Amino acid sequence: MSDQQVRTIRSKFSIFRQKTFLNSCSQGALSDEVRAGLEEYLRTWHEQGSPWELWVERCEEARTAFAQFIHASADEVAIVTSVSAGINGVASALPFLERKRVVMGEFEFPTMGHVWLAQRPRGAVVQFVPAVGNSIAVANYEEMIDRKTCIVPITHVCFKNGFRSELKAIAEIAHRAGAFVMLDDYQDCGTRPVDVKNMDLDFYVTGTLKYLLGPPGLAFLYVRKELIPTLAPTISGWFAQADPFAYNAQHFELSPTARRFESGSPSVPNVYAALPGFQLLQQIGLENIRAHVKGLAQALLARARTLGIVAKTPADTAGPLVVLQAKDSALLVKKLAAAGIVASSRYDGLRISFHVYNTMDDVAAVIDLLQRNLHLLVPVPADVARYD
Repeated sequence: MSDQQVRTIRSKFSIFRQKTFLNSCSQGALSDEVRAGLEEYLRTWHEQGSPWELWVERCEEARTAFAQFIHASADEVAIVTSVSAGINGVASALPFLERKRVVMGEFEFPTMGHVWLAQRPRGAVVQFVPAVGNSIAVANYEEMIDRKTCIVPITHVCFKNGFRSELKAIAEIAHRAGAFVMLDDYQDCGTRPVDVKNMDLDFYVTGTLKYLLGPPGLAFLYVRKELIPTLAPTISGWFAQADPFAYNAQHFELSPTARRFESGSPSVPNVYAALPGFQLLQQIGLENIRAHVKGLAQALLARARTLGIVAKTPADTAGPLVVLQAKDSALLVKKLAAAGIVASSRYDGLRISFHVYNTMDDVAAVIDLLQRNLHLLVPVPADVARYD
């Protein structure tokens, strides 16, 4: 994209009038379009009182829009309030009889570990694939996945260091052993094209609050069509039923679609806000976004190497996260904030997250502050070449 195209996109996000926003992996910036979506919801509520038919129609629009976004069918998508809710629905449907093992990398977001560890009273045996430094080798998964493995959850991008999993290789190992594959794409979805069929996934989860540019309180679960009739979640509710508007408390009949993984009333305000986010990203083009984000991440890593700062993120990253190792990451975040730069920290890492609205000027602003605070960052050891 040209600089002018990026500036046009950036003008839709009012936060850039007063701050340099580099924290999209915690919450995407608010666009004029998303704000208008929320205002539209308020208008319908104010003018019509309780237009539930209209609101349910909008939910179905969101289901279809997200399905198109990931190259799935609408019947394969459940609308949930959080990724945790989506994972819990899947976990509740698995029996843990002959196949008891849940094998996941130790770079998963805590939600993934917590949900599956909570299944231990039901028979689940949870095992974590070890990392070496800031990466997890495919061979480490291969050593642990076997015919007793039920499911392999995989994070696409690690939230604490930006490491990208070798998804296709791990999925092939899991499927060869007869195990399910679930991808958590929360740290990446919205920055590149997604095709769940090409990825050969059984389950896919993500939420709207990060790179999809929406609010918290809304997430999506994809379930491969062939699996849906074989799984009966025990975490349920009226919107999971074949006919939720039959209002029959004594009849339990799960939807034949992925809607069986839903539960209570949908989060209507968040649906109204999420749709414009999808539409904006598709108008820009996911391939354009991928190329732009990669350029920003590579520029920051290159300049950090010049300053001799240790990066926790792999040098060849093409993703939105760059994490630099710090002696005091919390203090660095405060210093950035004092300079009008919004970032975050995870453990000993200063986390910078880019999106389509960021520019090389943003990279330069971060580098300028880091250069003045090198004492708070971990330097590359003297016996290690800076450009390894």
